[in-house]
Amino acid sequence: MNAYDNRHLYRSRDERIIAGICGGLAEFFGLNVSRIRLAVLLLLLFGGLSLWAYIILWLIVPEASRR
Repeated sequence: MNAYDNRHLYRSRDERIIAGICGGLAEFFGLNVSRIRLAVLLLLLFGGLSLWAYIILWLIVPEASRR
């Protein structure tokens, strides 16, 4: 069993601007949150990602519990 077996995607409580989706994705993949935000912004602007996809993630991804 390695460290990746028990990972779950949660919305971040610490790294959030709107809903914590980008912060949660950054924690899940072990990346810098600024790069995730930039990638999401570029995908939103150039049609690769719909605003609806962000809203759906906001609704279905649970918020991380307080530590």
